[in-house]
Amino acid sequence: MNSAKKRPSSDIATLWIIAAVQFLTPFMFSSIGVALPAIGREFNAGAVQLGLVTMAYTLGISLFLLPMGRFADIHGRRRIFVAGALVMTLATLALAFTPTVDFLIFCRLGQGIGAAMITSTSLAILTSVFPPGKRGRAMGIVSACVYLGVSSGPLVAGFMVEYLSWRWIFYFAALVDALAFLYALFGLRGEWADAKGERFDHLGALLYLPALSVLIVGVLEHQRLPFGYLSATVGLFGLVMFLIHESRTAQPMLPVREILGNRIFFFSNIATLLNYAASFAVSFFFSIYLQIALGLSPKSAGLILVVQPLIQAVCSPLVGRLTERLPASKLATLGMTFCALGIAAAGFLTADSSLAQIFPVLVLMGLGFGFFAAPNNLVIMESVPQREYGMASSVIATMRTLGMLASMTITTMLLELFLGARQIGSATVLEFVASQRTAMWVFAGLSVVGIFFSMGRLASGKKAD
Repeated sequence: MNSAKKRPSSDIATLWIIAAVQFLTPFMFSSIGVALPAIGREFNAGAVQLGLVTMAYTLGISLFLLPMGRFADIHGRRRIFVAGALVMTLATLALAFTPTVDFLIFCRLGQGIGAAMITSTSLAILTSVFPPGKRGRAMGIVSACVYLGVSSGPLVAGFMVEYLSWRWIFYFAALVDALAFLYALFGLRGEWADAKGERFDHLGALLYLPALSVLIVGVLEHQRLPFGYLSATVGLFGLVMFLIHESRTAQPMLPVREILGNRIFFFSNIATLLNYAASFAVSFFFSIYLQIALGLSPKSAGLILVVQPLIQAVCSPLVGRLTERLPASKLATLGMTFCALGIAAAGFLTADSSLAQIFPVLVLMGLGFGFFAAPNNLVIMESVPQREYGMASSVIATMRTLGMLASMTITTMLLELFLGARQIGSATVLEFVASQRTAMWVFAGLSVVGIFFSMGRLASGKKAD
């Protein structure tokens, strides 16, 4: 049931509120890396503490996406979205004035939780507000803002750190957060609680949160923690127990049986997982490759790498409009094919390759994500009943996060295999390039598997609300 307690907000107001916060979520992730050296110098922080600055935000988002999506379906998506915008505003403002690195880490966790509350409800609200014929265009605009956040983060942060202070990253973000919160509080009208009255699965949450926590810590910190791989294994076992519990409970946080029975939803989310697992680490490899193999400066490497997200940002709204005339599932499959071709082309790069061989890879990857993200999200959201929009929105984001973790895990394992304990530098160029080539072929294989999953849903009929 869709209950409108207040005068419904306009489509445009809703779209730009969601677009603004969707820009900030990846911006706060991508910008912090540039500021870490300056933060370390100011607080005399060690490598472990600086690593926690990044990991705390990742944990906050990853852990609370799924619980908040279900909570929002029960208690109201607008309520959780506005609360998330407030939490993120306060946490970001506190980060700007943080007196210690430990307090900074704590606030980054809070910032991640606020981002999870926003992310788990954004697509659900968008799908609730926009009619089917206009959803693709709206999702394309939101996807473009996500890519702009990813691409502009390092550039904006770099200028702020060099000419102002690392704290200006958070001053800027807090201002945008505050404006988005006020706009959401007074401009986002209506409420969507289509699962109102149902029970929240507290036991499922108690299984899910610690299992995912130890999995993420094990994956991200396995080099520094002697029990990293054991932690990851325990986390995987815990997630299996969570899935078993969810398949048996009457009102689950994650309706496992329904998902497995919904071929479009299941295959589309597996495609999301595989797409991000195959492509997320490409920019990591290229940022190092351009500098140590081709001898470019960090600034030049950054300007070259921004080509991909800019193409994504331009392409996404156009592809969103195409979903009004062409099947979204076919457009998403075409996007995965572009990604696979780009990654496969990257597998042929050597230490002697030229920039002329780099740009086609970036263009194909940009087109791939531009064609994949918005149509794929549209297919997923329209494959579930309205009462499960929050769950579906959070599952999309969770698959994206798990795909990124899988991509970096594969990357770390290959770097350890080819370089061992040696550092990446001019003395290990050939070994690094060999690890990159191997990674690209592994990622290309994952992309091909993803294409088959994306094609597998084409024969399915759409699940009605």
